[in-house]
Amino acid sequence: MERESQFIGESGAFLDAVEKASRAAPLDRPVLVVGERGTGKELIAERLHRLSMRWDGPLITLNCAAMPETLIEAELFGHEAGAFTGATKARAGRFEEADGGTLFLDELGTLSSGAQERLLRAVEYGEITRIGSSRPTRVDVRIVAATNADLPQMAEDGSFRADLLDRLSFEVVTLPPLRVREGDIGVLADYFGRRMAAELEWPAWPGMGQLAREALDRHEWPGNVRELRNVIERAVYQWGDADRAVDHVVFDPFASPWKPKEKPAKIDADSDSSSSSESEARSPEKSVEPMHDFVAIDDMKEAVEAFEKRILEAALAKSRYNQRQTAKALNLTYDQLRHSLKRHDLLG
Repeated sequence: MERESQFIGESGAFLDAVEKASRAAPLDRPVLVVGERGTGKELIAERLHRLSMRWDGPLITLNCAAMPETLIEAELFGHEAGAFTGATKARAGRFEEADGGTLFLDELGTLSSGAQERLLRAVEYGEITRIGSSRPTRVDVRIVAATNADLPQMAEDGSFRADLLDRLSFEVVTLPPLRVREGDIGVLADYFGRRMAAELEWPAWPGMGQLAREALDRHEWPGNVRELRNVIERAVYQWGDADRAVDHVVFDPFASPWKPKEKPAKIDADSDSSSSSESEARSPEKSVEPMHDFVAIDDMKEAVEAFEKRILEAALAKSRYNQRQTAKALNLTYDQLRHSLKRHDLLG
């Protein structure tokens, strides 16, 4: 898992988190990395591996959220030929690939209950069993996991195994969001700007202008360092003038007066009124925002968009950020929910 980015920053909160990871690295124990999207959880995982006694072993990564629930166990633990439809030959899982090294499990909170149970056994006993096999295999793997979910709350609610959480949280490194890293926005902007200027073969880096720096300081950075990198690189390439300080930034690349409009949802006029009442009672918007808050509005579309975003946020929170449960609660397909979350910048 080689990364182009480095640890850049000088704020106390950031340096404390890095130092905590450095102290935990030599210990052959699980570490849980917690932080918002884009805060650098992958970089912390790499640091934990490189500073450990396993530095010359493999560092294997699995994004748990990127795998369908039906395949995640086979991906983690491997499978034998014929174990399920499409399994034409035996395949080692990520645990076997990481033997002697580190296994980084990103988006840990999205693991299914079945995968959690098998993972707990692997952590406790140091052995895994391939799907379709009855013979366990010994593995020597250090687990580093990352999440942006509230796992203790999920454990309390029963959506995440408390015993697994206990085993994986020997040490917890919580990364601060960019908005609280005092002074780091300017440092990072300069770093990413210099790299982009070099890529564009500018003779020198002219720096960021005053207007741009003020705009960067005002922004909330929901996407943290990853978002900042995109904003700075886009600003440098769009500026196109190596002789003047870059003084214009675009935070939303999708902003355009010609942006395609969403088609309005169809309303079934024949819907049963009692069924409609039951649906309304279950719907999360009732606990999000009273309709009278939208009586005085200047822009109908903006109000609807804001209302929809609050519905999504409430439904996500109620489902403990399990996207499949959220989709089911809102009577949406998984793809429809993902589209809506992406449109409202709610993908974690």
